[in-house]
Amino acid sequence: MTEKYIKENANEVVFNLEYNAERSHLIIPEYGRHLQKLIDQAAIIEDRVERNKAAKYIIQVMGNLNPHLRDVLDFQHKLWDQIFIMSDFKLDVDSPYPIPTREVIHLKPERLAYPQKYPKYRYYGNNIKYMIDVANSWEEGEMKSALVKVIANHMKKSYLSWNKDTVTDVVIFEHLYELSDGTLNLLQSSEELLTTNDLMRTNKKVSNKNMPISNNPKVKNNKNGKKPFIKNNTNQK
Repeated sequence: MTEKYIKENANEVVFNLEYNAERSHLIIPEYGRHLQKLIDQAAIIEDRVERNKAAKYIIQVMGNLNPHLRDVLDFQHKLWDQIFIMSDFKLDVDSPYPIPTREVIHLKPERLAYPQKYPKYRYYGNNIKYMIDVANSWEEGEMKSALVKVIANHMKKSYLSWNKDTVTDVVIFEHLYELSDGTLNLLQSSEELLTTNDLMRTNKKVSNKNMPISNNPKVKNNKNGKKPFIKNNTNQK
């Protein structure tokens, strides 16, 4: 009669424990070690037909583990790329999509060139410089004069957004002359920009529009952010 239970030695059980530090590295830890073992087993299957069946089965399991990927465009393509990456590019199966390579996966993107590193007047922003370059490319005439005036008014509004004090038109004209490298000169002209009060009023309207409903003092606090309904009493004499 065979024994139903075999008593094991505690020291041998502890010695045979498998620690994560001794296991192989998980390439994509989100899928877990069991799926990683399935991919490793599929990679060593000799029969190509059975290997393709195993790969398709693993793709179905990966899709069930990540149901949110079903709403992503070409989620099947992403799953096939991940199974090749997790196999360390050792899985030789027929993929419906181009098989990625190790060089493409580890390819680093090119560095982005910043348009301006240290702008002198940061409160104007880089768009002002682009607008000035466009104005310089135009021929002299009414259209260019109107564009230059729009640029100057926008510079004044940007200045007042960061500096709450008043600013004279001469200061804006000097900054415009400096930023345009002397091509746009309004210092000797009789042009007048919008007043400080008008620009401050415009900035206040924009800030109130961008303010959340809960922080807007003009809207009373309620759940939906709507004005409370007040019933008019028409029976009063």
